[in-house]
Amino acid sequence: MDQAGTTRWWILGAMGVILGVILLDETVVGVALPTIQRDIGLTALGAHWVVNIYLLVLAALAGAAGRLGDILGTRVLVVCGLVIFGLASAVAGFAGDGTTLTLARAVQGVGAAVIFPLSLVLVSLSFEDSERGMALGIYGAIGTTFLALGPLVGGLLTEYLSWRWIFWINPPIVLAVAVVNWRYWRDPPNMPEETFDWPGLFLLVGGLTLTVFAVMEGPDRGWAQPDVWGPLILGLAMLAMLIPAELRSATPLIAVRLFTNTTFAAANLIVLLAQYVKIATFVFGAMYFQTAMGLSPLMAGVALLPAVAPPMLMATFAGKAADRYGTRAPSLMGVLGTMLGVAAMALGMSTGFTLLVFGGLLLWGVAVSYLFVPPQRAVMMSVPSEMQGQAGGLVLSSQLLGGTVGMAICSTVYATTGSFAAVFWITAALSLLVLLYGLRALERPRPAPAKP
Repeated sequence: MDQAGTTRWWILGAMGVILGVILLDETVVGVALPTIQRDIGLTALGAHWVVNIYLLVLAALAGAAGRLGDILGTRVLVVCGLVIFGLASAVAGFAGDGTTLTLARAVQGVGAAVIFPLSLVLVSLSFEDSERGMALGIYGAIGTTFLALGPLVGGLLTEYLSWRWIFWINPPIVLAVAVVNWRYWRDPPNMPEETFDWPGLFLLVGGLTLTVFAVMEGPDRGWAQPDVWGPLILGLAMLAMLIPAELRSATPLIAVRLFTNTTFAAANLIVLLAQYVKIATFVFGAMYFQTAMGLSPLMAGVALLPAVAPPMLMATFAGKAADRYGTRAPSLMGVLGTMLGVAAMALGMSTGFTLLVFGGLLLWGVAVSYLFVPPQRAVMMSVPSEMQGQAGGLVLSSQLLGGTVGMAICSTVYATTGSFAAVFWITAALSLLVLLYGLRALERPRPAPAKP
């Protein structure tokens, strides 16, 4: 369903802005985290949960929201998600203790889980196939502009006003986006009459929650404790049960069969890696600059600029490259650049050669747009229009799962080793594995048919 005239541009702008707000809440919290920890007396693990509970809820529910969009339509769902996100942001700003802040962040994650996949669907359905890569590039550019501003905004607000303002800036933006969405978007007629996969949702949410809880808590509580290995075993078992349950379901929450397409699977894995590296960079990079180098929150935000500024320019180029060359070459180039950039950061942190850290940040900043836009395009173009919501939910679930898994693994590595360099060496090794898989799995572009 292509929106006519200027309507599609209003939709693109509004959805890009709300994407940006969701991304802002990742990067802005990372810079403010040491200050929040001191202000309300959080432990180091509690501070990491403030970041990861948001990512965990997003990862667990984004696929469900995409599926509900296919069944119920997106217009009302998006507005409901915006209201939930805005109210939870206000509560997070007023939080006086770690429990309240963590719960508010979880509710924020619920609202964001509704908005995130459906914003991608609205943009995708508003433009024809020939313009979809361009539209997704602009959508990504708007979002990454907010992402780029996150460390600076977080540093400025934390240092000169209060960390609470990183949450209070959300409600006015959310209100404006809700008005635009309600005014300009209309759902396609004849929505399919289908049932929702509640057992699949139970297995997904339960499995992810228990597994991430165990990985996050293991270094602090001890891996031999029953309240760590018990949830870990149960969580992994639930995730294992999810696959056959979805294969049997007539209306699965996760279309597992889509992953038999190697390009679809590889594209989702690359998006997962992108979010993993982003969390490592913006949370543990910000901590490195403040803890190891003694910078203020504002200067830590400035130090991260080499990573966050380039995507503002590169996202549109990535979309055009995907339209022209397909997914394979731009995506693999992004993974290679990411691997080299993260390795440079790790080497710089190991040797104390700060210039290498900044060089690695810059290289990753250039590469990251190629980890999002071309794979997202490949996913959205590989399914029919009636499955766009589910495909959008899946690719964003992969992205958000990368964030929550990244936060859990990076927290565990840092808690175990006390080394920021170790966090980034492991991230570089994982990037290499994804590169090798992508070389095998991503479909090569077909040659153009010979002219008669």
